[in-house]
Amino acid sequence: MINILRSEWTKIRSVRSTVWTLTVTAVLMLVFSVLISASAKSMADGPIPGDQAIALSLTGTMLASLSMATLGVLVISSEYRTGGIRTSLMAVPKRMSLLTGKIVAFVAVSLVVCAVAAAGAIGVGVAISQPPSIEIGEVVRSSLGSGLYLTACGLFGLGLGTLIRHTPGAVVSAIALILVLPTMANQLPGGWGRTVAEYFTTNAGSLVVSGQSNDSLGPWSGFAVYLAWVTVAVISGAVLMRRRDA
Repeated sequence: MINILRSEWTKIRSVRSTVWTLTVTAVLMLVFSVLISASAKSMADGPIPGDQAIALSLTGTMLASLSMATLGVLVISSEYRTGGIRTSLMAVPKRMSLLTGKIVAFVAVSLVVCAVAAAGAIGVGVAISQPPSIEIGEVVRSSLGSGLYLTACGLFGLGLGTLIRHTPGAVVSAIALILVLPTMANQLPGGWGRTVAEYFTTNAGSLVVSGQSNDSLGPWSGFAVYLAWVTVAVISGAVLMRRRDA
């Protein structure tokens, strides 16, 4: 497994699309933090509360989640597109070991980059909005929560990429499940519609970023629900990876 992890780490850091996608994620977090915080500061009648300043700093998380999902798709689908998956499977005949190596390497890199980007976004946003006070514990929780959420979005993309094996199709599916369908679910009528919306993918998962709760879920229980969605995608992709030809 160590050799598999080394191989996957080499792929991640040597492929330009991977490096650029991680860079775009960090830039989106920082740029939106600057723009939204500066805008809120200019329009505010008084001091901006610390928790609100942190929330404004993390506005870019929504778009960053799409770039991370795209990166997750590319981790596996790019090998199918180029035919490199055949070489990988010749080197690692046990397909589940190969997929596990990809997941572990991706999660490790993503979690570090996204948590640091979130912390940087909060630091920049707070410096601009200048709240009267801020809780360090909330900064840590928000940074960690954002890192975990963005990593889960990337893992969602990786699962969809393994399942679909076609980059455009997997990316479109990720965008639909992360951004489009959750918004549409919020428009469902009645109590059942509200329950569906609250448990639907990123509607539940994003609670860990804001630290807020909805009627059914708290921040960490919402993230657990989102991980269940991600797990379904990854397991489905793993099952088909074992059954299909490369």
